[in-house]
Amino acid sequence: MDISVKEAGRRGGLANLSKFGSIYFVRIGRLGGLRTKALYGDRYSEWGKLGGRPRRPNLEEIVGEKGKLK
Repeated sequence: MDISVKEAGRRGGLANLSKFGSIYFVRIGRLGGLRTKALYGDRYSEWGKLGGRPRRPNLEEIVGEKGKLK
């Protein structure tokens, strides 16, 4: 029985939810935010106003369609 990565992540998240409760997710989210602030303190406030840290561009965004550079 093969499952997708998405489904495996969902199952793991639900297992942690039942094992540790929702307070666990609040705690690790807060710790992650504090770590991000420690690493990127000068940009942290700006990212908060934008709704979160910007994601890295993927290969298609860098290269463009059909392998041609933008």
